[in-house]
Amino acid sequence: MIIPASAETIKWVSFDVPYESLSYAMQQDIDSYGKEQHIGWIESLSVAACRTGGKCGLSSVKKAVAELKTGKSPEELLGGVYKYYEYYHAAYSAVLGGMLGTYAIEKDGQQIVTYGLKAFSPVAAGYGYSHSADFGNSRSFVFQRKHLGNDIMAALGTPIIAVEGGVVEAMGWNRYGGWRIGIRSFDSKRYYYYAHLQKDHPYAEGISEGDVVQAGDVIGFMGRTGYSDKENVNNISAVHLHFGMQLVFDESQKEATSEIWVDVYDIVRLLSTHRSSVKKSENGWTRMYPYRDLDAPYLSENS
Repeated sequence: MIIPASAETIKWVSFDVPYESLSYAMQQDIDSYGKEQHIGWIESLSVAACRTGGKCGLSSVKKAVAELKTGKSPEELLGGVYKYYEYYHAAYSAVLGGMLGTYAIEKDGQQIVTYGLKAFSPVAAGYGYSHSADFGNSRSFVFQRKHLGNDIMAALGTPIIAVEGGVVEAMGWNRYGGWRIGIRSFDSKRYYYYAHLQKDHPYAEGISEGDVVQAGDVIGFMGRTGYSDKENVNNISAVHLHFGMQLVFDESQKEATSEIWVDVYDIVRLLSTHRSSVKKSENGWTRMYPYRDLDAPYLSENS
């Protein structure tokens, strides 16, 4: 479905960009970074989306990239369908805006600066998991509704990772999600929801509402809590993480019937290439390599 650009707040987004297109557009962005003709992945995906109604198949993305490499602007390339570009660019910027950029990690006493995928898989490195395209499937606890996330199956106690840096906006018990944590991205456009955390030990040590976390930090542990008004109850049949992303273009969309949740299945696939290495010490779980987001230089280094 194509939605024309509008000065009004975006009220609906269907993120229907397959993994192959995400991966290709991202790699083109990385490969052209620092060159005279930088092909931003959001721009190439937005051009493709205008022509395909948001389907963004790989061939359409390759065509968009090739044309942008000629130096022509999206307006020059799109003609009459350019009227949709503002909408797709705003929508895709909201979904993907914090995932690609410049960051530094420290290995063997040296700081390594990289431009690339700086968001992390929600599952720590070294832990196996599986998932499937389940967004929109039916759920029936309390009332019939659609599943608004991606269920990631792994072992009990698997460390859960902050996909992107941000501020811990919500913690505690929810009748549907059990022990859960919600993290708002630094630009406030994305709210990441991690649910069904482990009974008795849901969260990483010392984490609390209002804290700043960095991408790749351990935030909790996989479990099967939820589907109960009573706290700390395992009423979910299988151990898994419910991982969701809500877009917030206006604060009135938060905690309301107008919430915008997007399908993150293909994003989780993309993030599988970038997983956080962590270790457990007497002080709790920490990441093995100190990390700093260089697009947010005011943040303190996390070790």
